Amino acid sequence: MSEPVGDFGLIGLAVMGQNLILNAADHGFTVVAFNRTVSKVDRFLNDEAKGKSIVGAHSIKEFCAKLKKPRRMMMLVMAGKPVDDFIELLLNEGGIEEGDIIIDGGNSHYPDTNRRTKYLAQKGIRFVGTGVSGGEEGARYGPSIMPGGNEEAWPYIKDVLQSISAKSDGEACCQWVGDEGAGHYVKMVHNGIEYGDMQLICEAYDIMKRGLGLSNKEIGDVFAKWNSGVLDSFLIEITRDIMYKNDDDGVAIVEKIMDSAGQKGTGKWTAINALDLGMPVTLIGEAVFARCLSSLKAERGRAAGLLDGPSPSFTGDKQAFIDNLEQALYASKIISYAQGFMLIQNAAKEYNWKLNKPEIALMWRGGCIIRSVFLKDITKAYRANPDLENLLFDDFFNKAIHKAQSGWRDVVSKGALWGIPTPAFSTALSFYDGYRAKDLPANLLQAQRDYFGAHTFRIKPEYANEQYKEGQDIHVNWTGRGGNISASTYNA
Repeated sequence: MSEPVGDFGLIGLAVMGQNLILNAADHGFTVVAFNRTVSKVDRFLNDEAKGKSIVGAHSIKEFCAKLKKPRRMMMLVMAGKPVDDFIELLLNEGGIEEGDIIIDGGNSHYPDTNRRTKYLAQKGIRFVGTGVSGGEEGARYGPSIMPGGNEEAWPYIKDVLQSISAKSDGEACCQWVGDEGAGHYVKMVHNGIEYGDMQLICEAYDIMKRGLGLSNKEIGDVFAKWNSGVLDSFLIEITRDIMYKNDDDGVAIVEKIMDSAGQKGTGKWTAINALDLGMPVTLIGEAVFARCLSSLKAERGRAAGLLDGPSPSFTGDKQAFIDNLEQALYASKIISYAQGFMLIQNAAKEYNWKLNKPEIALMWRGGCIIRSVFLKDITKAYRANPDLENLLFDDFFNKAIHKAQSGWRDVVSKGALWGIPTPAFSTALSFYDGYRAKDLPANLLQAQRDYFGAHTFRIKPEYANEQYKEGQDIHVNWTGRGGNISASTYNA
């Protein structure tokens, strides 16, 4: 067999895979392409890849043989069992060797990446779980890339991944994230924030449409204006385009689309992980539930004829209210990212990962679905203070949310009075008010738990005495009929 020629190999020739290969070839790398359906390899080589530094392979053995050592190969296949199947294929038929590097660029769940990193390390193979965001266009011209896993691999793959990644102010939107499944974890949180951003935009659209009675063209004009200010982002930009797009019959395409949203599960993973870690990532959770509610289309149709409620009726200055809506969207977006970074920060402690928050914000600034000018301010905040406890404690974001507060409250209250659901706006505001509350009614909640389940409580320092010692788990016999035995743990 001839000498290996490939600098980089990629398995999986769906659109994302093909575009990443073309991207890498454009940056001077010779890429080896493989797909389990080998006819796809030939079609690709004779079409988009023709004349480029791309070679094909018709078997996993040929694929590995054509790669220079240490072999650097990426899989872009469906998450779950297909990833494990290809790993075994590479081990058993491909002839990969100690020191070779396997990159999983799909949407794998981070616990699977943890397991695969450990499993392959035992065999001397360096495994990297990598989040890739940006869709088809991002893959072709520069996505956001979030690698994590076996850090020994980073010096060998850094040149390829940073070359093909998006750039923001000259900096690559690709940095090493952390150990084990850290890369896929950060991508999971990215996707959760994406869910939140999309839901907030949809609620703003609903308020403008049903609350203010604006046409799609007028709503598009609002999004166009917002996209030139603090809300400048990919999702606002595409929403503007969607509002302007009419079908051949002159009807806006968005009007024809069934109001039942799908989901692949990464937002749900984020919400579940937040619950597991005890983190109040409320906005992402509500965004997931909003999609679940939208899927009950037939049931909602029946409820619409049975359940009474107010009808929107706006009087006043529409432009002033649209300005308030912009403030509500901006403030809620700040809350969403504050919650996302709270989760990342807590995960770093829980899983013993060294996660670099300013670099994560940088990686999201270009190429990915949530890219926005807003992320530049987040990068700045964490670079100024890497130990920042919460984005809301940063001077810039603190002032921004204070300025937006009045309009934000107006929008949430109008939504309630008009009967227009605003779960993401509302939960963002509730989180803000809860987070700034020195005292919450959890004292009553803990008393209730102790009353019915003897789950104990802690006393406030100013009320500590010989009977109620500070820091001690205390149980009270609330009725005089109970005993002194308490549940085994305070958190039961």
